Amino acid sequence: MFNPRDIIEILAANVRQTKSPFGIPKFMVNTWYKDLSLPKEGEYLLFTGLMYQFSPFIEKSTQYLEKYEDTKIAGYLKYTKLLPAYFSGIGLAMMTKGTEKKKAAQPLKNIAYLLQKSKVNFGYRPDLDDYSGILLYDMGDQKGFVAHAKKVAQKLKNTGIKKIITIDPHTAYALKELFPKYTGISFDVKPYFELFNFEPKDCGLEVTLHDPCFFGRYLKASDITRKQLSNMGISVTNIRNQGEFTSCCGGPAESISPSLSNEIMEKRATELKEPGKPIIAYCPICLGNLKKSGANVEDLSTLLARHA
Repeated sequence: MFNPRDIIEILAANVRQTKSPFGIPKFMVNTWYKDLSLPKEGEYLLFTGLMYQFSPFIEKSTQYLEKYEDTKIAGYLKYTKLLPAYFSGIGLAMMTKGTEKKKAAQPLKNIAYLLQKSKVNFGYRPDLDDYSGILLYDMGDQKGFVAHAKKVAQKLKNTGIKKIITIDPHTAYALKELFPKYTGISFDVKPYFELFNFEPKDCGLEVTLHDPCFFGRYLKASDITRKQLSNMGISVTNIRNQGEFTSCCGGPAESISPSLSNEIMEKRATELKEPGKPIIAYCPICLGNLKKSGANVEDLSTLLARHA
């Protein structure tokens, strides 16, 4: 295990300097929308929070953490906070394969397509799409999170944004629950799947749904997902830990201890594989972590885009 304080200080320094936990400039992270003709204005602002875009960089950095965990080199990790954040961030971006970045962008494109098909009036402004800071909160740096969240919330408020569509559970929880509590600024926040409006279908499929902790336990949105799938004629297999009682995929621990993260992931993957049905995730962290187990897993947006 790495020293948690070292990890927290590195991530916090990166967020302060670059608004990114990995120090990667946003123009290198957020490119998914460039070949789409998305409107800039609408009733809702599509706000990705950059979590799907970060997923290939999380995977690459975790590979290095796995290599050096519990070695003498791990003790030198703390000195990386002395480097300019952009220096290490650009290096990480250049080491990450373009094919992986392209894969990470596809769920975002799927979601934009599904929202348009549902005739949702939304716009996308990449200049307003920032990281929420949620990882700082998760790891106990409340002061750092609040400082960052206030900047993000104020920027959105100054632009007159009132309604927001979120993509992942971490950003949804930050904007819906934490921003009002710690910044005093509130928005009408909806997860993307809540706004879908498709004609009923009978796909005749059965899947196993992995509920992310934030959507399942804290935002209690897993029933909405099941209703959307049911409307498409896609049934969800019942498993022991689901909905409000879902189990963690192990992803949140990967920056502190990849070995612990893998242990938790294997237990959850075993549970999800048991029914023998395709596994559906709707969180980029869960998706990436469960794929490492060799599970037959895909993103909710991919399934819905294929059948909508």
